[in-house]
Amino acid sequence: LGWVSRPGQTPGATALLVSGPDGEMLWMDVVHRPGQVPIVRLMGRYLLPPCKQRWHTCATFLPQGGLLVCGDRRGSLLLFPCSSPPGGAVESSNIANGSTEPVDEGSGTKWEPSCLLHKRHLPLEAPLSVLFGLHGKTGVTSVTCHGGYIYSTGRDGVYRQLCLQAGQLQVLRKHRPCKGLQWIEELRFTKDGDLLVLGFHADNFVVWSSRTGENLHCIPCGGGHRSWSYWSSSSAEAFAFIKCGDVMLYHCDAKPHEQQVLLASLHGREITCVRRLGTVEVPGHTTVNVFITGSEDTTACILVLSEHSRAAMPLTWLSDHISSVRALALDSPAGPGDEGFSIKGFSALLFSAGGRAQIECYQLLCADNPASESAVTCNVVHVASHRLDEHWERKKNRHKLTKMDPETRYMSLSVVPGTSTKQLPTSWKFLATACSDGSVRVFGLLEATRKLLLVAESFHHQRCVLKVEAFLYTRAGERRQLLCSAATDGSIAFWDITGPITEAADALHQAEGEIQPLALGSPLLTIMAHSCGVNSLHIHQKAEGQYLVASGSDDGSIHICLLEVTVGGASAQTCLRVLERVARPCAHAAHVTGIRVLRPHLLLSASVDQRLTLWHWAPGRLDELSTTFFHIPDLAELDCWEVAEATGELRYYCVLCGRGLEVL
Repeated sequence: LGWVSRPGQTPGATALLVSGPDGEMLWMDVVHRPGQVPIVRLMGRYLLPPCKQRWHTCATFLPQGGLLVCGDRRGSLLLFPCSSPPGGAVESSNIANGSTEPVDEGSGTKWEPSCLLHKRHLPLEAPLSVLFGLHGKTGVTSVTCHGGYIYSTGRDGVYRQLCLQAGQLQVLRKHRPCKGLQWIEELRFTKDGDLLVLGFHADNFVVWSSRTGENLHCIPCGGGHRSWSYWSSSSAEAFAFIKCGDVMLYHCDAKPHEQQVLLASLHGREITCVRRLGTVEVPGHTTVNVFITGSEDTTACILVLSEHSRAAMPLTWLSDHISSVRALALDSPAGPGDEGFSIKGFSALLFSAGGRAQIECYQLLCADNPASESAVTCNVVHVASHRLDEHWERKKNRHKLTKMDPETRYMSLSVVPGTSTKQLPTSWKFLATACSDGSVRVFGLLEATRKLLLVAESFHHQRCVLKVEAFLYTRAGERRQLLCSAATDGSIAFWDITGPITEAADALHQAEGEIQPLALGSPLLTIMAHSCGVNSLHIHQKAEGQYLVASGSDDGSIHICLLEVTVGGASAQTCLRVLERVARPCAHAAHVTGIRVLRPHLLLSASVDQRLTLWHWAPGRLDELSTTFFHIPDLAELDCWEVAEATGELRYYCVLCGRGLEVL
């Protein structure tokens, strides 16, 4: 049995959902009037999908009307139509005959359930949309609607945000509130914009705030109660539950907050990567920059940084990773002059990767929202995910192969540019990854079907690959996708991946599913740039067919080479030639973890020695122009962008991350 309120119901009326044999669920409207027999109308009959424990656990009516969302004991979410039946509702016979006599408890008068006897007159509705086992085998605990979205909770430790698209339930993203909170019971939205997660953590009932990321209340109750109720106000809170047949009540007065947060943290551990997503202009505010950071605490944070207030304000956290987030990559977001670009917002496709060989893909939409405290809102849709161990379990004849290292980490990501194939009805995007097991892997993403597949790989380096950078060559109608990879031995390899990508796109179109990973082949050129690991890498196009490749190493050195790309001959082979090489030993006193080519003759480098240095490159020499000290210890990465001032002058900005975040 489950009582559910329905939008637009008359006072005193409530919807009652009843699960019976063979997966049949009945929807009845019950109207209670004091001193009178309740009016019961059978409104609909629904069929739950087959499973061992076939009954519903929670339900809600959508605000737009005509639809009912319910969760079942198998962990599935179901969407049913709930409009008024064509033949009218089946009503209780006593009320239909006009009897409104008071109920006499001593007379033994019983209500005759005639509405159930005539339920065959109503059609048995099948679900319009089914997300089978969405919350695992432990069941769905609650379903609610807020702000145009559907939220569901379960005992799998996550709550999910969904929407209704083309009459189907679509999962946008999932949230993991905090470590150890596996039994999530309910979500409550407060008037001040906070989302409270209610559930059981070990033997305690907890109320967790998603805004502050902390437990607001923790009540020792034994844990895992199926019958409970929680109420709170600004002055007190109460929690009631049933234990061993007894009704227990916990009540306490609200305690004043003795601690004040002076500066909220972005992450619980050091920040490993950062990317600037774009800018949003808000009426009445200065331009705000939107960034995303990844951390060792297994989360990625999307935040805004206002130049006026100089304060960082988180918009949302991405918590799908089970290990550290080591790398981020963006698929060229829309900019000025691009189709779909708006000065008030932007969209971008985000890839994040890190430990346990896990890649996650999201669609981000950032826009101005003057009503919010940050003046910006960010909508996140989870597109796809991939893990190598899951890929391994689906392999055929895997007993004949050697399993990859289960602790493989993705060290770097790069979106391959210019891979849109107009010949194919579907457009694939490709992602290059540097892996700690010595491989360079290429993945293909099809947004329409939410598939992220491994399409090509190579173990050429035979050691940990630290960096990858993809770039595009176009000249005289020729188009080549090139890839640069760097490893812990100081070597930098250059690949032509045009052939494998084209072959993979054709195979994916024909197979309409997973394919056997192709071989990337051998690199076109390999140079020994450093004596040890390459921690930073950047490629900048200097002229048509010429590219500047800048790299920084663990030994504090910087290496720059001018690369020429030509395509010629009868077979149209790609040829690479190094025109110029410059090395600057001991450019920094520690690891060079960030490097960017700003202009063909201007270079920026950052190191763990907390120095940000500007260099001038000329053929055969690299001269230091200026040095600035920054405050971030253990620098992990930097990102740069340019801004055109009103005077027409270009100004360069950079964001640095490590044990903190700084913008210069």
